[in-house]
Amino acid sequence: MITQSNALASELVGRAVLDANTFAPGPTSGQFIAPSNGFIPPFVNQEPVQGFSAILPGPTANTYRVMEDNGFGSKANSADSVLRFYTVEIDFNTGEVFAANWQTGARLPSFTEDSILQLNDQNNLINFDIVADLTNYPNSAIPVDANIVTNRWLTGADFDIESFREAPDGTFWVGDEFGPFLLHFSADGTLLEAPISIPNLLGLDANPFVQSPDNPNLTTANLPRSRGFEGMAINTSGTKLYPLLEGPLTSDPQRDRLLIYEYDLATSQFTGNSFNYRLENPTETGQAIGDLTAISDTEFLVIERDGKQGDPNNPLFSDPAQFKRIYKININEVDQDGFVKKELLVDLLDIADPNNIGGNGTTDGIFTFPFVTIEAILPIDKNTLLITNDNNFPFSVGRTPGQADNNEFILVSIASVPESNPSLGLLLLGGLGLILKTKKPTKSNKD
Repeated sequence: MITQSNALASELVGRAVLDANTFAPGPTSGQFIAPSNGFIPPFVNQEPVQGFSAILPGPTANTYRVMEDNGFGSKANSADSVLRFYTVEIDFNTGEVFAANWQTGARLPSFTEDSILQLNDQNNLINFDIVADLTNYPNSAIPVDANIVTNRWLTGADFDIESFREAPDGTFWVGDEFGPFLLHFSADGTLLEAPISIPNLLGLDANPFVQSPDNPNLTTANLPRSRGFEGMAINTSGTKLYPLLEGPLTSDPQRDRLLIYEYDLATSQFTGNSFNYRLENPTETGQAIGDLTAISDTEFLVIERDGKQGDPNNPLFSDPAQFKRIYKININEVDQDGFVKKELLVDLLDIADPNNIGGNGTTDGIFTFPFVTIEAILPIDKNTLLITNDNNFPFSVGRTPGQADNNEFILVSIASVPESNPSLGLLLLGGLGLILKTKKPTKSNKD
């Protein structure tokens, strides 16, 4: 077990908040959920801008691409939630987050079609029925929105997208949890290949593939629901993907083992290599990973978390978050049991905030990031990490009891990401969304 004392000293140097009450044009959504935390569905002719499960550099400085997950959390309740990427501009000086043009990064007054990349299957490559093939939404008398049908827009009942990376050719690779599948999209959001199934490399059961109960081509499930490709990295050479399962296979007796796969972009095949990642607690306790991000060809940052929410400093939370951490791993360095070695970098429940940037997230000079799902990390440079939560709109209440979580973006400074690759700093600075700032206090955000 790695203890908190191993973490590097960390400091909050920026915080910006996108209010939970933020919407973009789209099909009427939320028709299959109940009211929660003050929000009353359905959301007519609009989609909530929420559930950020991955983040990439945007077209200009201080802009970023963010990926929403499947919508409202399950296959059954997300058929009217369309799958999208957004471009946002983050102003850490004011603590605000703005819609931005997908192509140019120019600030927009609100989220519009110009800020969105809509995922679709216009080439009819998916080998099973999707919502766009139906007359009514599943198990409902409500007609499927005409735009979903006509444009074959993908929805949260088709895939649960949790991770994405941009390849050197400008296309996007996406990790899904329902299959789980790998998905490959063009630069304009059109699916380029049929969903790619995942080989069962451990061979501990008879199924040749890894399949969850939500797999549309299911034979025998050997992965629990919602434990697919939560994290996925692309190495800094841009040649290989490293998708990471969120949970162990049901046939695996090692209940703390997660598999990191390796996918070769040149051959369009899984290489057959896998790497073992050990959770600090068994999966049955709620332990999971949130993201996997490369800092070199062999080194990665991992978000690992428990399944709890709420600031442990707030007595209103009876069972608050206890474990939200960032580790560094090197797939070439394994321990005697065959697991990649882990180095604790940041404890997200113990971030120094001497300048009171964190507003209502700071108590006695310590900022906490106590959300149940923290699913996106982007190195800005070798001393600064950008992290954001998946707010599970409108359900999660990790910041304030009874109040739907906002989308929070934080900058955390550490002494230095330990590097075995001397060119790490140049790799990180070469396009990973530079924030042109000095290390001075930013405006406190009280929301």
